[in-house]
Amino acid sequence: MDIHYFIGVDISKATLDWAVFNGQTVVLQCQSANSEIAIKETLKLIKVLPGFTGTKSVCCMEHTGIYNAHLLTHLHKIKLPIWLESSLQIKKAGGLQRGKTDTIDAVRIAQYAFRFRDQMRLWQPPRPVLQKLAALSAMRQRLLQVRQQLQQPITEQQGFIDKALQKQLMKSCQASLKALNADLQKVDQQLAQLIQSDERLKELVDWMTSVPGIGSATATEVLVATDEFKQFTDPKKLACHAGVAPFEYKSGSSVRGKTSVSQHARKRLKSLFHLGAMSAIRMKGELQDYYRRKVAEGKNKMLVLNAVRNKLIHRVCSVVHRQQKYDKNYVLSLA
Repeated sequence: MDIHYFIGVDISKATLDWAVFNGQTVVLQCQSANSEIAIKETLKLIKVLPGFTGTKSVCCMEHTGIYNAHLLTHLHKIKLPIWLESSLQIKKAGGLQRGKTDTIDAVRIAQYAFRFRDQMRLWQPPRPVLQKLAALSAMRQRLLQVRQQLQQPITEQQGFIDKALQKQLMKSCQASLKALNADLQKVDQQLAQLIQSDERLKELVDWMTSVPGIGSATATEVLVATDEFKQFTDPKKLACHAGVAPFEYKSGSSVRGKTSVSQHARKRLKSLFHLGAMSAIRMKGELQDYYRRKVAEGKNKMLVLNAVRNKLIHRVCSVVHRQQKYDKNYVLSLA
């Protein structure tokens, strides 16, 4: 793809900082409000640059969640290529840096896009039904966190404080807990209805939940994280994204760290696969036998549990690839 202009945008809630790099120098810098009208006006300034065409330009930005919404919507509407990149990826690629402002960050993003143009990954919006699924899943997670913050301290106090006071505390938050549980139930129903209403989502969830240890919450998060398996199809890449892939840490003769998982991961996905692994080793079957055998051999329990998480990820990717439900008696046919 022959790119003439690399547009870097640093995004905040209120403003957008723009920098246009032509491969040699920054030809335009400006700031605009983070609104549709301001974005249109700024793009008018960019379009008058010599030889500018949308097909030979790319707009690179960091993933900032909902603050990207206006810019992504408009750029996709006018069919200008979009490169959505991790902020950590851009920061690490920049090397040693001194100073930080929104203006400088916009230039660094544009220069990053130029330097790594051979690794460009153009963004495409997920289907509207998946966007709804992601919003409901995020809402469910927030409700669970609020319920835990309210319920866990009171539960832990039991046996350490006066019984009358404990009863009073439980009574004080009873209405709130009841309301939270009701809201959770509604969100779960909406998630189930949304999945059942879409043939593709229903098909994928049915395949994934057929794997022992994988529930609807994990399947939903996998769909959101992989964009219905459009971004990740390789189980090793998904395991890396979920933070359960082990990496070596050694160099020469002096650095000899333990092999461990990376902290750069999608923590929610990692947590759900952890819960799935805990569930799987409690059920009679191959994974329970594997876990007990490895622990009996003297392996660290968390190390073995992480291996179970990896096995779950590989099985999830396998059923989706084969487009059929999990079969514990499946025999691999060799040519």
